[in-house]
Formats: sequence, C-alpha cells, structure tokens
Amino acid sequence: MSQANTAKSDLPASGVEMIHVPNTLKAKVGARFGGIDAGALAKAEAALKGLSSQFSVWLQDEINKLEAARANITAKGMTAETAEVLYVHAHDLKGLGGTYEFPLVTRIAGSLCHMMDEQSARASAPMFLVDAHLSAIKAAVRDNIRDTNHPIGKALTAELESRVSDYLKERGL
Repeated sequence: MSQANTAKSDLPASGVEMIHVPNTLKAKVGARFGGIDAGALAKAEAALKGLSSQFSVWLQDEINKLEAARANITAKGMTAETAEVLYVHAHDLKGLGGTYEFPLVTRIAGSLCHMMDEQSARASAPMFLVDAHLSAIKAAVRDNIRDTNHPIGKALTAELESRVSDYLKERGL
C-alpha cells in the first residue's frame, strides 16, 4: 500500500481531520504583555485630545509637503526619485488623515497611494490623476469635509477610485 493510501485510510469516516495547533506565543513572549492598562489608555486618549487643537496645523504641514513634492515634479519631471517622494507624502497623509480627524483625507490619499503602490509604475502615474487627488485633499480640508459619508466626499472618492481602478486595469496592475 502506498504512503498516500495509508494516510487516507487513517482519516476519520468524514474524510476530514482537524489538527489543533497550540498557541505558544504567550509562553514565548512571557507575561510582560499583560492586559491593557485602562488608566494608561485613558491618559493617552486625554493627551491626544489635548493635542487636537494642533491637528489642523499638522495636517496643513503634510499637505504642504505633498504640494512641494508635486512642484518638484513640475520642476524636475516625473522620475523614480520625484515619484517616490510624492508617494511617501501621500502615504503619510493616508496614515495621518484619520488621526487628524479627517478620514476623508485618509481615503483620498489612500486612492493616490493605491495608484502608485507598484514602485515600477510610480514614475508613469498620470499627472491629471495625481493633481485631482491633491485638489480633492485640499478641497476637503478647506471646506472642512471630514467624513467619508459626506455627499461631496462620497462623490469625489467614488470618481477618483473609479479612475484609479480604470488606470490600473489598463496597465494590467
């Protein structure tokens, strides 16, 4: 009898055998990562709330960096290096938009990042789509459109994401 037949005959009548692997992570890591300290979490949330008055300034700083990266592309052309800088600043906004209470900015920046995720395709990203994303981010902040469910925000993101999807399909990405 072959090995495959032997293994098959060892299976229960249902033909399925469940293997339960023990979770040994806790034993390996140790007890130092106990439960979350509710007091520490409350202090962190309070500190973040105290900093929230600075969010608009910090968000504008990030937008300025993205605009500077775009201006650099205008001056030097879209190269691997200039595209990388633009991508990094878009990725920063993707991560910080929600923190700065602008989830719509996170979504728009996420769409821009999605278009440029493939490093080999960054330098060929269509500038009209890059500019549309940058304009949408600036408009959202300018008009204080924060929520992704806002009618204008929904329309903007739907159109941008659709265009990015079409572009990526055309490129086979």
